[in-house]
Amino acid sequence: MQRILSAHLADHEKQTVTIAGWIHRRRLLKSVAFLIVRDATGLSQVVVTDPAVRAEVEALTEETVIEVTGTITANPAAPAGVELTEPSIRVLGSVAVPLPFDLHRPELSATMATQLDHAAVALRHASRVEALRVAAAATAGFRAALERQRFVEIHTPKIVGTATESGANVFQLDYFGREAYLAQSPQFYKQLMVGVFERVYEVGPVFRAEPHDTARHLAQYTSLDAEMGFVTDHRDVMAMLTSVIAGMMATVRERTGAEVPDVPAEIPALHFTEALRIAGAPADEPDLAPAHERALGEWALREHGSDFVYVTGYPMAKRPFYTHPQPSDPRWSNSFDLLFRGLELVTGGQRLHRYEDYLAVAPQPDQLEGYLEGFRHGMPPHGGFAIGLERFVARLLKAGNVREVTAFPRDLHRVLP
Repeated sequence: MQRILSAHLADHEKQTVTIAGWIHRRRLLKSVAFLIVRDATGLSQVVVTDPAVRAEVEALTEETVIEVTGTITANPAAPAGVELTEPSIRVLGSVAVPLPFDLHRPELSATMATQLDHAAVALRHASRVEALRVAAAATAGFRAALERQRFVEIHTPKIVGTATESGANVFQLDYFGREAYLAQSPQFYKQLMVGVFERVYEVGPVFRAEPHDTARHLAQYTSLDAEMGFVTDHRDVMAMLTSVIAGMMATVRERTGAEVPDVPAEIPALHFTEALRIAGAPADEPDLAPAHERALGEWALREHGSDFVYVTGYPMAKRPFYTHPQPSDPRWSNSFDLLFRGLELVTGGQRLHRYEDYLAVAPQPDQLEGYLEGFRHGMPPHGGFAIGLERFVARLLKAGNVREVTAFPRDLHRVLP
């Protein structure tokens, strides 16, 4: 279809052009009618004065898909600084039933449940479009930042024969009469691929059958994973992650214009024991609760002007078996979480890399034979991290619920649409 997108209309002033899109809004005045037409790049204004064309417009509803041919005329008050005059209109796709809610208003007034029930419509709203564009830009920034550091993109199985993350529930399925699971992460595979490329990353879905019904949890989400070999310890991984987050923020700013926070060259870091003290938690607390994370976020902003803070050295008892212990005190781990505005965004750390260490700690090593083989044949010291994309976008846009920034969320209650 030969058409001009709204973002390019100003380049065609006084020319006759064709646009196409959805009727975003109609304004029917006494002597003139206005159509606001939406396409992938923005809004165009169409001015209708001809009585016959006006009669056509009156019969149309919002979200009708139309093609409009008209003359581009300057008008600083119009969305693109120009508008289409003397238009002819052709309907390309009609609306079969009334809309479940208005899309032209700045805010979606429907409840979250209603929005999710009618996702095909809700996702057309400007706020939802912005969130999805930010997610796309963040993913592009993640890829670009790692490619610059000679990481290689990989693709790993999402149907696996054993659980990856100890302590997390799994979705079990029948795989041709055998027991299998949906992958909780690409952890095992990305570690093995360090033995191939040294530095690898993946963007893909992960599945967690955890019965959480909160604003921050999904049963399926997009994980941005990276793993790198020949590290000294977890601090090398943290330095890489800091540069990746900065690259993601820069790409989001460049591609979407969204307001993003500055990423410090060196993000403040606290050992887990110090984090407990600052958060006012008992010294024997095994993990950070959401309230503790919020307190640490407030501390980082107050003391360092940073929206980010690292918490390192989590107890080994709360970390997966492949986590490398802190050499000076094996009660603690060479692992970390990155908190963004008081919410855990990234988990990462140094992994075990010696075969004998895995034999000592791996649960049911006979079921992990394919994984352990990589370590039997020599693996370098390595580590990595995983970023939850939906959490990143929700926190960046200050959304109250990850479902607001997810196209078709899967949670405790929803597998449709």
